[in-house]
Amino acid sequence: MLAKVNLLDAANGVKGLYLYEKIGRFNGNVFNVVQVENRTLDFHVHENSDELFLILEGNMRLESDDGILPLGAGEMVIVPRGVRHRPIITGRVKLMLADLEGTLNKDNSVSPDE
Repeated sequence: MLAKVNLLDAANGVKGLYLYEKIGRFNGNVFNVVQVENRTLDFHVHENSDELFLILEGNMRLESDDGILPLGAGEMVIVPRGVRHRPIITGRVKLMLADLEGTLNKDNSVSPDE
């Protein structure tokens, strides 16, 4: 069955920060929306999956060995597998992430430290 998803509505419907809401799957990939505030991750690498960041609202920076890439609403970037990177978020951002199912974990996601 076909079903459309409004990405910003889905992100606005997430009840809290750092909670991933799966909004779809495609050929082994999962699409999540999440709201993040004031979070910088450690550098990390996804060995088995590219990772897509699509900014829905707000701004963030993505740092890699190539430098820092600023991203704003309506912009996206694909981090190829094997590329060392880290999101830098000051303020609040709503975004969609896409990668192979099982790629994200507490060590490489925007979840707060436990």
